[in-house]
Amino acid sequence: MSPDDLDLEALSDDELIDLLDEEEGGASDETHRGAFGEFGGASGGLIERTFRERIIIVGVTLGGGDPERTEADLEELALLVDTAGADVVGRIVQRRSAPDPATYLGKGKAAELKELSEALDVDTVVFDDELSPAQQRNLEKLLGRTALDRTAVILDIFAQNASSVEGRAQVELAQLRYLQPRLRGKGQGLSQQAGGMSAGGGARVGSRGPGETQLETDRRRIARRIHKLEADLRSMDHARDVQHKRRGRSRAAQVAIVGYTNAGKSTLLNRLSGAGVLVEDRLFATLDATTRRLQLPGGEAVLVSDTVGFVRKLPHQLVESFKSTLRVAAEADLLVHVVDGAGPDIEAHIDAVREVLAEIGAGEVPELLAFNKADRAEPHELVRLVRDHPGAVAFSALTGQGVELLLATIGDRLRLQTQVVDLLIPFDRGDVLAEVHREGEVLSERAGEGGMELTARLDDAALNKLKAWLAA
Repeated sequence: MSPDDLDLEALSDDELIDLLDEEEGGASDETHRGAFGEFGGASGGLIERTFRERIIIVGVTLGGGDPERTEADLEELALLVDTAGADVVGRIVQRRSAPDPATYLGKGKAAELKELSEALDVDTVVFDDELSPAQQRNLEKLLGRTALDRTAVILDIFAQNASSVEGRAQVELAQLRYLQPRLRGKGQGLSQQAGGMSAGGGARVGSRGPGETQLETDRRRIARRIHKLEADLRSMDHARDVQHKRRGRSRAAQVAIVGYTNAGKSTLLNRLSGAGVLVEDRLFATLDATTRRLQLPGGEAVLVSDTVGFVRKLPHQLVESFKSTLRVAAEADLLVHVVDGAGPDIEAHIDAVREVLAEIGAGEVPELLAFNKADRAEPHELVRLVRDHPGAVAFSALTGQGVELLLATIGDRLRLQTQVVDLLIPFDRGDVLAEVHREGEVLSERAGEGGMELTARLDDAALNKLKAWLAA
């Protein structure tokens, strides 16, 4: 008997789990027209884009969670679904002490979700929290249509937007890590016989019984592909090491622009440097890091890098795969944390970005909070934000309002990381004099009795190199 013929409310938890854990061979081969399907999606994406899929989104408030936070997360999930190229046509919310081990939702809500899916003729159901492979499989059996989670949607968006060789490899690696435990097959129906037939028509010795299943073949193929992508990314990471050393030799301070997706990071980089980075009013419009050289008002040259946007519940697979790209934040001298000053859940967005920064090893890098979209935010709200976050600035990357103050503040923050020292360089040590100019900012220089007397601003690394020439 199929789940369609049963009263799900009448079943005990154990009976429901037993029903859903029946052998895959007994499951129906047919699913709805969604992209993920019974046996996994295509590597290019998890949401079908030959048409606009109709989608129901599902949120669950667990334990002592805040229902308003669940609603805010669902609003963001709806934006993610729209960015992925599908339409949200309904939503379901439930409050539970803990997720149901079989279907995440309780039996009653699962039945309600099935009825709503059929009534709205949806293609896919998307949960705001990550589903286990078993929960995903069980839900697809019950609903007769694709079940995805927030992680799958974000992976799909990244797959659409990755343009560089490194970005595409990173996204594919994250997708495969997500799909690997979710592979499912149809048992012996997809078996490949281990050996051929003997001349007499019987099976050759050693080849009796089922051979390797298609599922095992797929798993091995995905494992090989993962190893290949990891090796390719290690090679690219080595190239980044060389690039980083080259930048280090230039002694230019490194500034990384970080922030929640769609906060205006790329618009700011374009405003500051004319980088020509793609700017769109949608989530994750740009994924590839861009670095430009910039002159600050005090004359200092800095390297400014744009980074991929963050989001609440950013999939671990993506953070792990993008670590080589995100290391620009961990290695920066200063993080300019761009925040949408006109957006919702500002404090939650700040916290989400800081969580990811801590995960990639950038939690201790000095941070400058910069509230963008001053042209759209309420003036009193901007004043409150700057007051509540001492040292923060407000600006508009679109109009240029407050950008000069932002640049001056970046210069001030970088100078705080240096020391002003007096040096005495012998007249015959022109090489040391050149090194001082190369390594730091020379504030004054004059010929003294024992050599050139300099006052310079140096960071810790430069100071360590030149400590032999410090004036008494």
